[in-house]
This record gives sequence, C-alpha cells and structure tokens, in this order.
Amino acid sequence: MSARAPVSDNVHVEVVHDHHEAGHGSRREYITGFVLSVILTAIPFWLVMAEVFTDSRVTSLVIMAFAVAQIVVHMIYFLHMNARSEGGWTMMALIFTVVLVVIALSGSLWVMYHLNTNMMPMSPGDMRNMP
Repeated sequence: MSARAPVSDNVHVEVVHDHHEAGHGSRREYITGFVLSVILTAIPFWLVMAEVFTDSRVTSLVIMAFAVAQIVVHMIYFLHMNARSEGGWTMMALIFTVVLVVIALSGSLWVMYHLNTNMMPMSPGDMRNMP
C-alpha cells in the first residue's frame, strides 16, 4: 500500500509554457519551399546550359541573384526565421552574421586587389636594378 497525501480542494495548478521557439512548418510549407528551391536551382542551370546571355558577367550576376533568393527561401521555409521567432534574436543574429560576412568579403577583396596591383611582376630591367 502506498501512502497518499490529503487532497485539498483549493489547490490550483497552472502549467505555463513559455517557449519562444518558432513553430514548425506544415507539410504544405515544406512542399512550397521545396518547389521554390527546385525552381530557383533549375532556372540558373538552364541559363548556363542554354547560354542565354552572351556576357558571362551578366550570367554570373543573374545566378547570384537567384542564389540570394534561394537563401531567403531556405531561411523562411526550412529554418522558420522571421522577426517574431525567439523574440527577434534570430533576426538579430542573422543581421550580425551578414555584417560580418560583408566585412570579411570586402576586406579580402580589397587586400587581394591591392596585392595584385602592388606585386606586379617586374621587367628584366627592374630586376637588374635590385640590390
């Protein structure tokens, strides 16, 4: 036999779930994200294979635009990121990450450009004048 504690009539138990998590997506949202991802992959593939643009720089810019769109689709439909999830902290983390990536990329490009400009190969006449 087990001992039971007396039950009081005026005991009120309230369970409060204070989760700030983003809700999981529905099947429809996942299918929508998948279809958009496939389309955003197929179009750049077709652009390259069919050689739609004659200038490779234009093709590269269009592909990068589709890549950015694909990133946004993945963040919304698969990572469930929005301004409301976790009190806005996921959006702040995303903005901080984007700022760091932009600083790192622009700094790297700046350094590589100046290294290329300042480290040009010397002509044979310049090499003879070196001590």
